Amino acid sequence: MKKYAIMAAVAATTMLGAVAPAAAEYPEAPVQFIVPWPPGDFEDILTRMIAANMQEKTGVSASVVNRPGGGDGPFPGALEVLNGPTDGSMVGSFVIGVPVVGPKLDMGIEEDSFVPVGIFLTYPFVLAASGDAPYTNMKELAEHARDNDVVLGHFGAGLAPTAATFAAAKKMGFEFADDSAFDMLDCNSLSSGDADVINTTLALIEPCLADTNVLANIGAEPISKLSGVSTLSAQSGINDIELWNGLFVKKGTPQEVIDVLAEITEATMASDEAQQLMIETGARVYFQDMAESKARIATDREKSAEINAIIAE
Repeated sequence: MKKYAIMAAVAATTMLGAVAPAAAEYPEAPVQFIVPWPPGDFEDILTRMIAANMQEKTGVSASVVNRPGGGDGPFPGALEVLNGPTDGSMVGSFVIGVPVVGPKLDMGIEEDSFVPVGIFLTYPFVLAASGDAPYTNMKELAEHARDNDVVLGHFGAGLAPTAATFAAAKKMGFEFADDSAFDMLDCNSLSSGDADVINTTLALIEPCLADTNVLANIGAEPISKLSGVSTLSAQSGINDIELWNGLFVKKGTPQEVIDVLAEITEATMASDEAQQLMIETGARVYFQDMAESKARIATDREKSAEINAIIAE
């Protein structure tokens, strides 16, 4: 976090400055940022900030297009970008699952199909249950699920938090009676009984947090807003894979396009608005450039393989 804070402070000094010279050449036509989820969550909010900043800096129209994929998660949206042009007019705002899981699904996504512009968000992902559920942490959930049916709601079986949840259950000696993918998982998902445990972001259950049992957060470090809630990895012994989001372009996109997108994204993440979102919600907002993002993706592919090996045991 210290590293991210330093990066943000440096970027903030140039927030109001001119965009790199390449911006005069790119973009020359409207830019669409494809978000493969419904509006309202962190990736959507931050990508809209990027688009607004890009339009302000360049004078060219930039907009966010939401392409929720339901049970197929982010992959329909990813394929739309993959089938698009390489001129920077279509940019993907993708979670870890696109470059890490996508190449394993035989849908045309290869490990080098996309080039990361930069990773800028770690979601405050949690496992949550209703406040009257007879379990408040993973150990208690495991004990309950061994003798009772527990249904899991998630955003797609291929996503990192979902896989981590299945691996944790395997490690702890229980399994879910059923699981289902949803476009939205919030307070209504729990109150309606659509699922007993939901795999979602903290922001989506914040309105009913006082009436919710947060069992764990899924990431490398605890969420400061959730006092006493441990990470899933600490409670189960699995690795600390987490859900992040970044900008991606199709392979073959010119480097000058990537550079302009990266500069605008870095400045946007350093803005007061983006940093305030981090303070208020528990999300981590930062910027990792193309090289750092490629290294992180390589590490996460190893972590994902380890998680999948546990599930397959």
